[in-house]
Amino acid sequence: MGNRFAITVSDKDAKNAESNIDKAVAEISRIENLLTTFSENSQTFRINQNAGIMPVELDSEVFSLIERAGRISKLTDGAFDLSYGSLDKSLWNFDKNMTSLPDIETAKNNVRLINYRNIILDKTNQTVFLKDKGMRIGFGGIGKGFAADRAAQLLKKLGVESGIVNASGDLITWGNNINGQPWTISLAHPDLPTKAFSELNISNLAVATSGNYEKFVIIDGKKYSHTIDPKTGLPISGIKSVSIICPIAELADALATPVTILGVEKGLDLINQMNNVACVIIDDHNFVYKSDNIKIS
Repeated sequence: MGNRFAITVSDKDAKNAESNIDKAVAEISRIENLLTTFSENSQTFRINQNAGIMPVELDSEVFSLIERAGRISKLTDGAFDLSYGSLDKSLWNFDKNMTSLPDIETAKNNVRLINYRNIILDKTNQTVFLKDKGMRIGFGGIGKGFAADRAAQLLKKLGVESGIVNASGDLITWGNNINGQPWTISLAHPDLPTKAFSELNISNLAVATSGNYEKFVIIDGKKYSHTIDPKTGLPISGIKSVSIICPIAELADALATPVTILGVEKGLDLINQMNNVACVIIDDHNFVYKSDNIKIS
């Protein structure tokens, strides 16, 4: 998936622990084979290949994931959108050669195929159809959370009472650590990613963070994230990082980027209306905002 997964399990038997981790890794690889856009054998590849041509029949697992993604798209008014894969990456390199933003019309034209409403689902036949030729879906905004959940579920079924599945910083935990204490994480300061500004108790919870500190450009003194607003086609600014905390890694993963796109006020309003979901936002001026149902130390 282009991400580093780290798996931690608590077990008195080292060989048993290693065997269970191997099974979790195999499960993550299975998910990758379902969702990758780089293999002609994947269902995602077939969906994209048949955009504007014909519906593609899917396994129930992939169909259900696309269905859930559609609900998040509606919830976020399209700030989350699987058809983000339609974006022409050649316009955005976010390196030293990027010295200006494209004009507004070019940017809008670049995202014209991004529209979750044109991902047509047929529940009876379990098919998906991309309405327009050139459309592409991708699971970059939800796939690693989905894989982390599946790996955690498998480990629990195998009898692992405590552990962490960490997908490049998006993680899910269950049980307590080896000392019997809750799992805790440190939230990274976006200006100093190796330094922490707060700690959170996250036992039996998932956390996902979207930040502008790994890939960005500065144009005319203003910092722009690599995240593109699907409505304008332009990179976002104003927020340095968003961390989502909830019981499901898939949901945490899927909400982190759209909250960043929505901005502080709309993002907090969205999260405050959701049950068992919390967030921490740091804006460009290092002000920290948090949803109503969370305490940070």
